[in-house]
Amino acid sequence: MEWFEISVDAPSGGAEALCTLLEDLGVGGLVIEDEKDIADFLRESGRFWDAVDEGFQSAMKGVCRVKFYLPADGEGEKTLAELTPELNAAGYVPGKRLLRDEDWENNWKQYYRPLPVGERLLILPVWERETPAEGRVPLLLDPGVIFGTGAHPSTRMCLEALEPLAPAAEQVLDLGCGSGILAIAALLLGAGEALGCDIDPAVPRVAGENAALNGVEARLAVLVGDAAEDPALRASIGSRDYDLIFLNIVADVILQLLPDIPRWLRPGGTLIVSGVIHGREEEVAAALAAEGFRFRSRREGDWHSFVCTGGDGI
Repeated sequence: MEWFEISVDAPSGGAEALCTLLEDLGVGGLVIEDEKDIADFLRESGRFWDAVDEGFQSAMKGVCRVKFYLPADGEGEKTLAELTPELNAAGYVPGKRLLRDEDWENNWKQYYRPLPVGERLLILPVWERETPAEGRVPLLLDPGVIFGTGAHPSTRMCLEALEPLAPAAEQVLDLGCGSGILAIAALLLGAGEALGCDIDPAVPRVAGENAALNGVEARLAVLVGDAAEDPALRASIGSRDYDLIFLNIVADVILQLLPDIPRWLRPGGTLIVSGVIHGREEEVAAALAAEGFRFRSRREGDWHSFVCTGGDGI
């Protein structure tokens, strides 16, 4: 089926008045894009963001836009023709573009392609059918909207660091596990069991589905909650100890969780820290040293990672 996407721009902060007018005209299913709302969201959730795409911010500069959708047929054309004079009289000019159902369902997939990582992994979107080269282990992934496809430098540095460590890791902990990619990769490369934790309530389903795609669902468990703020959740995480721990989160959360890590990490175990935006790396390095870790660091673009041990070095 085809649809008309109708977009109506308003002055910044003017979405409420425009929505009221559209609702009075009988239009429902409104989608609001407002620079002010996005800025408020980023400010209120800033603890979970160290970087926001500059292109996205630039595209939203000064934007206050309301969208709605009409069938791309005679009835849709008639409805738009009836709405346009009312909108024009209020100072609004509607725009129109044609969309097809497949635009909604499949266009985003163009951004995900098979991705070799390190010496052994090949990350495959579930709709791809590429046969891995000899020696490569396929990791099937349905990325959806949850962070963790392997393409981001912070995740890729973790994947490359874990390759030599996974076979000896009986227990793995992935804090901020997102799609489950790091825990699943560790299991595919020889680790025994993994526990993930994330603040997003959708993560257990998404990570569980990705684990099932790779046949490791019986060896991955996922907890939901804010481990930095929830003592009961931290106690649950700390009920076992780990050979390999991932902290692939933003710097503020890393700093909050670091004091717990030495109690959770087995002697001789490894902590992999990533997701540290450039400018925060010295602060994180100092905190690691204060907790008794020795580490080597790596930078890729604007992102830093650390491979750390607390006992006999690396």
